[in-house]
Order: sequence, then structure tokens, then C-alpha cells
Amino acid sequence: MKESAVGLISFLKEAGEKFLKTGSSNQDSTIPATQTTQVNIREKEQALERAILDYMAVQNLPIENLTVLYDSSAATVTVSGSAPDQQTREKIILCCGNVQGVAHVNDQINVEQVAEESQWYTVKAGDTLSKISKEYYGNANQYGVIFDANKPMLKDPDKIYPGQLLRIPAKP
Repeated sequence: MKESAVGLISFLKEAGEKFLKTGSSNQDSTIPATQTTQVNIREKEQALERAILDYMAVQNLPIENLTVLYDSSAATVTVSGSAPDQQTREKIILCCGNVQGVAHVNDQINVEQVAEESQWYTVKAGDTLSKISKEYYGNANQYGVIFDANKPMLKDPDKIYPGQLLRIPAKP
């Protein structure tokens, strides 16, 4: 198994899939308030970790060799384990980071078949896949390359949102 570049990848914390509801929960009166808060925080972190793993499974990404840990105080997901290839690794990172409440993904994934890494692009207001394709490939009609690279998380080439992080593979 080979290692690929690992590190911290930034995401827009307020954008992305919303897996957890916000609001107050009932506290257990038998646990001191400070301990209850710590317990509730960890329970919410674990719920988000499970939701991210479930989301990856729905996207048909392999999760059996992955560990996902969420640190709410740093708004960081650490994902470790192994992926069969670079493309899968990058899609795993996107599933972890394009989630409301996540500002960073600490990528600790080893890749079995190392390949050239994609570039990352954060969608801005007014962006389209055609516009992004024109910027990266010099041809707006290559938008399908970007769309395909971000499937199955993207279901429609016209439905991207500001703050979303996209994979931009090497020029076709």
C-alpha cells in the first residue's frame, strides 16, 4: 500500500449536507451539567461520524477500512484508513467535508493505487460547471468531466452551491 499526500483540506463550514439538527436536547438530571454537556457534545460528534459513514455507503464508496472522527471544537473530521485508488480517496474527502459544521478534513488515507491528485475548487456564487470547465480546461463543453469526477455526490450538473468543494481532475 502506498501513501499519497495527506493533510488538512479546508471546506466552508456553513455549506453542505445537513446531517444533524440543531437545538436543545433533554439533559439527564443525574449527570452534572458540565459532564452532561461533554457527553452531549460527544454523542453529537458520534452521530455525525455515523452519518458521514452512512452517506459514503449510500454513494457506494468503500467504508470498511475507514475511521471517521469528528472534533466539534475544531470543526474537523479526521478520516483514516485505506482507499483502493486516488479517485475514491478524493470522493471520501468530499463526503467528509461537504457537510454543514465541517470546516476541515484531516486526510490520513492511504491509497493502494496512487495516481495524479485532482485539484480542488470551491464553488462561488454565479459559478456553473461550464464556467469552471472553461477556467480549468479552456473549454466550457468539458463540464461533464467535472460532473463525472464528482458523481455520485453530484446528481445534476446544474445543482452546485456556493461553498461546495469539487474535484477537478487533470485536463482531459
